[in-house]
Amino acid sequence: MQIAVLSGKGGTGKTTIAVGISEVIKNSTKIDCDVDAANMHLFYTGEKITKEEFHSGKKAYIEIDKCIKCNKCIENCKFDAISEYNNEYIIDTIKCEGCGVCNLVCPVEAVRLKENKVADIMQVRLTDGKLVRADMEIGADGSGKLITELRKKADNNNITIIDGSPGIGCSVIASIVGVNLCLIVIEPTVSGLSDLERRLKLVESFKLKTLVCINKYDINQDMTDNIKRYCEENNVEVIGLIPYDDAVIKSINELKPITRFHDSLAGKQVRNIAEKIIKIGGFENECSDSV
Repeated sequence: MQIAVLSGKGGTGKTTIAVGISEVIKNSTKIDCDVDAANMHLFYTGEKITKEEFHSGKKAYIEIDKCIKCNKCIENCKFDAISEYNNEYIIDTIKCEGCGVCNLVCPVEAVRLKENKVADIMQVRLTDGKLVRADMEIGADGSGKLITELRKKADNNNITIIDGSPGIGCSVIASIVGVNLCLIVIEPTVSGLSDLERRLKLVESFKLKTLVCINKYDINQDMTDNIKRYCEENNVEVIGLIPYDDAVIKSINELKPITRFHDSLAGKQVRNIAEKIIKIGGFENECSDSV
């Protein structure tokens, strides 16, 4: 069973809830698909199993000994990625889009294209389950292809918790294709409802079972009621209402899952959500007793 935890924007509590749920479910695989702002790994320590390079696209480079300094590459680069410094031509790999024009116009074939390293894919063995994440190169962008590679590392015999990236773009689509369940985390605000509407349109196009969780529901009860009404009208179950709780701040500062704070109201609600998800998936025996 694969469960994707989603949100419309950053900062809604998506990762906090995803970590809490994965803490409740025994021997789960955690996959951080929010590759541009990955932070799921901060809550865990473990033993690195594998580290493999992920390449996507190409970048240009100049063979200095062949370069005749004709200036054609600089003149034709539309991204201002090539410049001259200390009588040598250099390429800014962050600006370079790998279009290959420089390679095409170079009369002596001094400019070449090479595979572009985007990230290292890391697998870490935890005390309970494992974690899969991407360690991105500086300036690199996440992509659906990278997300797909991360998801290939899931253990098929375990429950997989996917921490998806915010929004409705390509990375999100790659995060949810083929999952069994989507949990959308939102806040009780006007923008939160707007994000929910867009996100539901996306998951409905893939015909995925979807649940909604309202985080910090008590900061705006009227808006919470509006969201609940909207979900009821669209046959989407609100599986949990998580109150504002200072213990969440403490859990983040101490890098501990919120479910480990046993007196926390938010922690109790996250655990309830996890137990409901387990029951929906028919995995009642997969609930951990350690939290």
